[in-house]
Amino acid sequence: MQNFIIKTHQKDTAYKGNQIFILNKGMNSGKPQKEPFTNSFVIMFPDEKDAETIYWLAYSLWKSKFWHQFLIGSVIPFLRIKDFKKNFDSKVNAMMQEHEFHKKHVQALRLLEQKEVQLCQNIQFINEIRRTILHSYSK
Repeated sequence: MQNFIIKTHQKDTAYKGNQIFILNKGMNSGKPQKEPFTNSFVIMFPDEKDAETIYWLAYSLWKSKFWHQFLIGSVIPFLRIKDFKKNFDSKVNAMMQEHEFHKKHVQALRLLEQKEVQLCQNIQFINEIRRTILHSYSK
């Protein structure tokens, strides 16, 4: 069940509809994002629901460093589109076999991401208060 198209992203290309971008150069190869990277693949979807589901699969593969085994190049490692397509398709098909399991994991990942954002905001707030208190000593 393939309801998406994978291509190499061309700079200054505007895409219509739903898409995600996957970084293809460097040690962060495989990192998904909603905005385009300079060196990336674009995955285009017919609807938002598919884009969101596949985004979290791509995020899981990137965080688990799945793509490191496919990196080539000695100075700046990169991921070939042929390797990406073949392995990404197989992972999507496997995920579709266990779709309910995947949906539970996506919910957990979203919750963790929200908690991470809240924690970062709290750390910024603590640093701001610390800076204010220490600034009062310099007056």
